[in-house]
Amino acid sequence: MFVVELWFSFYFFITVIVKWNPVFRSTFKDRLSSRYEEEELPGVDIFVCTADPRLEPPTMVVSTVLSVMAYDYPPHKLSVYLSDDGCSDLTFYALLEASGFAQLWLPFCRKLKLEPTSPEAYFQTTPEPVDDAFMANEWLIIK
Repeated sequence: MFVVELWFSFYFFITVIVKWNPVFRSTFKDRLSSRYEEEELPGVDIFVCTADPRLEPPTMVVSTVLSVMAYDYPPHKLSVYLSDDGCSDLTFYALLEASGFAQLWLPFCRKLKLEPTSPEAYFQTTPEPVDDAFMANEWLIIK
């Protein structure tokens, strides 16, 4: 019994030591475009799930969807799906309005290479540009 306990203790310490050395990986989104041609990139499906409009406000869901649509990825290879398990009319109409806003927001993001691409986060963290009148006017129109 003592030998078995020693064996399991040794095995435990070996497995713990392996777990103590985690490997952290990070992606370099800016290098993806330069490494691969547009034809070589795979198609990507992104699912945004929501259930309750009181816990997940439609503005947050719309902001998430618009942020995903503004990724620096070929638009014809990127599909965004919204799964609304609560069948909320409020979320539906918010997304309907967001589809019209996306026609303004997405070119604005691509032209200026904005970070963050979420409209809500961008307008909360970025001050209004005052040095360029054209940019300030366009910024106000989008806001």
